[in-house]
Order: sequence, then structure tokens, then C-alpha cells
Amino acid sequence: MHDPVRTREGDFARPESHFRDTITADGSSGYAAEPGRYHLYVANACPWAHRTILVRKLKGLEDVIGLTIADPIVGEQGWAFTDGPGHTRDPINGFAYLMDAYRATDPRYAGHATTPTLWDTKTKRIVNNESSDVVRMLEREFDAWAKHPELDLYPADLRAEIDAVNARVYSRVNNGVYRAGFAASQAVYDRAFDALFAELDTLEARLASRRYLVGDRITEADWRLWVTLVRFDSVYHGHFKCNLRRIVDYPSLWGFTRELYQVPGVAETVDMDHIKRHYYGSHRMLNPLGIVARGPAIDFLAPHGRDRV
Repeated sequence: MHDPVRTREGDFARPESHFRDTITADGSSGYAAEPGRYHLYVANACPWAHRTILVRKLKGLEDVIGLTIADPIVGEQGWAFTDGPGHTRDPINGFAYLMDAYRATDPRYAGHATTPTLWDTKTKRIVNNESSDVVRMLEREFDAWAKHPELDLYPADLRAEIDAVNARVYSRVNNGVYRAGFAASQAVYDRAFDALFAELDTLEARLASRRYLVGDRITEADWRLWVTLVRFDSVYHGHFKCNLRRIVDYPSLWGFTRELYQVPGVAETVDMDHIKRHYYGSHRMLNPLGIVARGPAIDFLAPHGRDRV
């Protein structure tokens, strides 16, 4: 895969999302919510894409928004669409690579192709490639066709607190594991490592006295944290050298991770084979031989005990 983008100091720099158009239920944005019109290009391995896969599943939008899963191994040309276990060729446009969608939308595009990518089959262009935007669109704008329109992951009375939690979790945990894993100097790694585990300690204390991160029900904030937690012990702990503690060593975070995994439909969105093969097989700058670790053994279905919190 392409080498990660870094700052002059050697810190991992996540590129800004390039396409930020919006789908609205009434079409006022220029992109009207319609069943069958939009298609998600995703990678099961990618935590950012996993957010959108989850909301599509939880809202019951499988028959409304199409989905194509990329090959978990990323080569020099980026995410590819091939036939294999859990991934397929692109049935919508016949793109060989996700980058084809970016160049079809903007021939001058010079950045990386990232997942998730939300494609409009009507205008034949990318609508949006920012996961936080796509999550909100799927969660709110397609309720006319959703099987679970009542599900509200971003309730109005909790939005300020959700936004605050999201910002901290993104910086220190979601992106923090990447900042540690892709650090180009010891000092940069140390700063990311310390911030990551300080935040995990804070989250552990928070979840020791409350069942969910915000309010008394699962919200967007919980899912945004969870996509990192579910990958942590299998890849981030070893592959990204985030090895002070495992998630299974945190009683509250581990119970929280198991509870959300056991929400109906969620386990179907977790492909640990894709997750491990992607990280260990694609990041050759970190793992030159591409050998995929076989462990650890993790029982996400063990009783979580969170109903007592």
C-alpha cells in the first residue's frame, strides 16, 4: 500500500475527506434520498467504513443502500474489487479499484481513495467519503424506507455531549492507534501511546459507573469507540505497538465491547479474517513478510454483565 502521510515531525497525518456533499430526505441538497439510488463502497477491515456498515444494518437499510466490499489486501493501487471470501467485484460500475470512482468523479483528484465511499448511481459520482457524514445521512435521511426508523443514534438533547466525546475519542483512540502505529520517531510514538492509554483509562472509569458513554442508551458515540475496541486486541495491540494493556484487561471496556458485539445483527458486520489480513498483509512497512498473527482467542459472546451497571 502507499506509505502513510506524515508531518515533518513524523506524526501520522490523516488526509481530509475530499467529497462532502449531502443527501437529504427532501432533496434540498441536490441529492434526494431514494431507495436503490446510492451505493456504499466499503472495506470490512476499515474501522471508518465499519461505522457506516453498522448504521446501515441497525437502521435496516440493506434493501435501500447497496454495498460492495473491497479486497482486504491493499496494494500499490489502493483498495481493489476482486472475487474472494467476503469480497466481490464491483457490480455497479465495474471498477477494478476504488480509485476509479474518484477519478470518474474528479479526473484531477490526486489523493488516496478511502472507505467508506458513497456513490450516486444517478449522477455517477461520489457524494461523500467522510464516514461521520455518511453515518448521519444513513441514520436520518432514509427513514421513509428504513426497517427501524425509530432508531435515533444522535438524539437532539444529547448532541453536545456526543460531539464532545466523539472529538476526544477520535483524537486519542480512533486515530490515536494509527498515530502510534505509523509514528516515524520514538518521541511521536511515545506521545500517541501515552495519550491513547490515558484516554482508555478515562473511558474505563466513565463506563464503570454508567452503561453507555452518553445518556442511558446506545448512541453514535458508543459505536464510534466500539469499532476501534473490537479491533484492538487482534491488531492494534501487537501490529501498532499499542501494548501497555489489552481491552480484555479493562473490566468495563471489555464488558462494553462484548455488549455491543451482542446487539442483534452487529456480529454479522465483524469480519476478523478481513481485519487481520488487511493490517498484517497490507502494511508491509510495519510487517515486511506479511505474516498474519493467528491469535488471540477472544470470546465476544461471553456474558457481558453490563445490565448491572
